Amino acid sequence: MIKPKHILIVSSEFPPQPGGIGNHAYNLGMQLSKHGYGITVISDSRSVSGELEATFDAALPFKVIRISVSFIRSFMYLKRLYFLWRHIRHNDMVIASGKFSLWSVGVFSLFFNKKYLAIIHGSEVNLKSVVFRKLTAMALRRFRYIVAVSNYTKGLVEQFKRDCIKVIPNGFDASKWTDEPLDKSLHLKGSPKLITVGRISERKGQINVIRHLPELLKLFPELHYHCVGIANSMDACLKTVKALGLEDYVTFHGEVAHQELKQLLIASDIFVMLSGETKTGDVEGFGIAIIEANALGIPAIGARGSGVEMAILEGKSGILINRMAAKAFISAISNIMHNKSKFKEASVLWAEQHRWDKVVKLYIDTINAYP
Repeated sequence: MIKPKHILIVSSEFPPQPGGIGNHAYNLGMQLSKHGYGITVISDSRSVSGELEATFDAALPFKVIRISVSFIRSFMYLKRLYFLWRHIRHNDMVIASGKFSLWSVGVFSLFFNKKYLAIIHGSEVNLKSVVFRKLTAMALRRFRYIVAVSNYTKGLVEQFKRDCIKVIPNGFDASKWTDEPLDKSLHLKGSPKLITVGRISERKGQINVIRHLPELLKLFPELHYHCVGIANSMDACLKTVKALGLEDYVTFHGEVAHQELKQLLIASDIFVMLSGETKTGDVEGFGIAIIEANALGIPAIGARGSGVEMAILEGKSGILINRMAAKAFISAISNIMHNKSKFKEASVLWAEQHRWDKVVKLYIDTINAYP
């Protein structure tokens, strides 16, 4: 068995712009690089000038090949294929992460005898378009091994042989969350203080929490809900807040810097993610923001029937509920608030198991096991 030394990661997104797939690809590349693998990444730029990406990439210990922004999307697709064709031959293994990455690497696997590994996160294997679903299914059949970030995501591709799909949970970067000291504390409104971190969107479920607030406030009249993240679907949330008369009980903080985000989390009592599947098939494949909150001692309440189930150690680091069940939500808040020290301790221990320096060893085992 020849172990891969040079790995090409093809990702649909990559920092410095936000995105779970990009964050995963970045940390995987960083950790594999620390273990002596030669890493090259192919991903898109999102800024028109490309200056933001260039500055970020210059500080990395590996090469990132960016596909420049084009207002004609087909040009970007062709550029991706061109750069993939140029660089795939110089690597021992190709790791594909994200919808178009799966498709394009799947096609090139017909022409290049390399080792191929697919990483599936959720939405890209739950597409509602019949054509896209068939393309994804055809592509995934070209990969000897598939890594799913949760049991939920694995369940979305039941048509594949079970033994070729390995579940490796998402990891968090401890150097950013627990190793860096907090420069100052922050006071937040409310008791208890609920918080959700993530893009304001139907998938993340902020609107589901807002709809429950009238019932929650009957038992917790001083409760306050804090939403942190880019406002994609702000209008729907604001309309619901206004319609229910909740203006004094919900705060939208927008996108914040990392240190302020840590301050907001530490000042909170419970992280909440009542995710659900959207009409387009967008789903929460794991919920790494929950683990990041756990690392700071903040337990979570999450929705069953999503990848969030694997991010919460039931009854320890948090509680899982039906996202539509107000009574279960109230019960979960009461349980956590009456046992804060127990949940805090368990949350930190649970997060410790998801450090990237531990998670990467599972990837290395998978890479080295490839015949």
